[in-house]
Amino acid sequence: MKNDNLFAARRAAFPADLDAPAIETADTPERLVYSWRDIDHATAMIANLLQSLELPAGARVAVQTEKSVEALMLYLGVLRAGYVYLPLNTAYQSSEIEYFIGNAEPSVVVCSGKNFGWVSKIAFKAGTQHVFTLNEDRTGTLLERAQHHGVEHEPARRGADELAAILYTSGTTGRSKGAMLTHGNLLSNAQTLHAYWGWRADDVLIHALPIFHVHGLFVASHGALLAGAKMIWFSKFDPRAVAARLPEATVFMGVPTLYVRLLAEPAVNRDSCARMRLFLAGSAPLLIETFNEWRQRTGHTIVERYGMSETAMLTSNPYHAKDGDRRGGTVGFPLPGVGLRVHDDQGQPLPVGEIGGIQVKGPNVFVGYWRMPEKTKEEFTADGWFKTGDVGKVDEQGYVTIVGRSKDLVISGGYNVYPAEVEGVINEMPGVAESAVIGVPHPDFGEAVVAVVVPRAGATLDGAGIVTALKQRIANFKVPKQLFVVQELPRNTMGKVQKNLLREQHKGLFSA
Repeated sequence: MKNDNLFAARRAAFPADLDAPAIETADTPERLVYSWRDIDHATAMIANLLQSLELPAGARVAVQTEKSVEALMLYLGVLRAGYVYLPLNTAYQSSEIEYFIGNAEPSVVVCSGKNFGWVSKIAFKAGTQHVFTLNEDRTGTLLERAQHHGVEHEPARRGADELAAILYTSGTTGRSKGAMLTHGNLLSNAQTLHAYWGWRADDVLIHALPIFHVHGLFVASHGALLAGAKMIWFSKFDPRAVAARLPEATVFMGVPTLYVRLLAEPAVNRDSCARMRLFLAGSAPLLIETFNEWRQRTGHTIVERYGMSETAMLTSNPYHAKDGDRRGGTVGFPLPGVGLRVHDDQGQPLPVGEIGGIQVKGPNVFVGYWRMPEKTKEEFTADGWFKTGDVGKVDEQGYVTIVGRSKDLVISGGYNVYPAEVEGVINEMPGVAESAVIGVPHPDFGEAVVAVVVPRAGATLDGAGIVTALKQRIANFKVPKQLFVVQELPRNTMGKVQKNLLREQHKGLFSA
């Protein structure tokens, strides 16, 4: 019987020489090199540890740790043991973690040692049985316990339709939704990208992305692992350090912010990029100025692509010249096996070039939202297409362009920020009558979060004080970079706040 466990496919792609280097750390005090055998043994020990806990079938393992090779091993070990991986952004604060743990009810929580005190209290209160620590310096109770387990482990048998991961994506009404991704979803997408982007065993990937979302955890890591390719591993993005390693690499993935910062490094030029074969950008819109400057400076044209937490990758500009040009400002074509269509608000198909809501279908599309059957039903059409919430168009040649996002989603530095969530926190503060949160262009982050706040009658608001309070309650990337106190918000005749007018008013706020 075939085993569709995602880890089994990764393990089958390991090179024949298991002692060959698989991952090399770039910013640890000493340069560490992990072989493919090290990955095999470490993931086996973690899988054996998890299985020794006698967790229930389908148990969730929630993880909020700093980026490290061991954190990647933990992800792979969870898959290997047949459990469900639940990554959490390291910027999340206690109120957010409390919601995620309460909603997902994980059997195991792994956190950084520095956060053990408050995370464990939340976890144990919610009924979690096991809380481990894992630190970026290869210490923590998880590794201490795993060392007592063997290095042999047969990957748990899993079907393609069984859950592999749950990714929480903030809800536009303030309630986060857990997108359920199966082993089949993730494997099909990885195999498609392997072929479409021409992955090779002799590739070297510079991995400088976080591993708590699709881009770094699935797209980057899966790509290298499925190709049997080496990774140069950065725990945090450092433009100067990354630029220094470009001559050794062949593949780099980044959000637009990373490309902007790399362009500020004189060492990034045609000589340093001579060995590179592929630069990929996603998670946020890439400004055409950045696209053009990168091509002029390095001689390489960035491949822009489009994906979501619920679907992994959906479209990509071509890698091979025979498949077409790489067009700045577009996200390319639907990937092989992915259906994409544009419909109006009434659900009717729109002709070529017309702007409307983007709907998708394919083996990569998630199976629904965790414990939210009504929301799942609402987000799929009667004929089974997922309504992405993004707005765009498809031209005569099939290139897809994303022109906006429904419900005012802001993408800052590659991270999704839903205004309703931030507004909800601001509106609870003393003296606040209402607020409007918008995104405006930012040269570094793509978009910056800006808040416009109205005080209650007779109240005086301290904008800086509100921002300080927000930093204690929500992740830093959600905190407004500017906050304005005004007497009223612009509204239409129906009383709805006109955020388009606010965006227009503040669009030049961060101009050079």
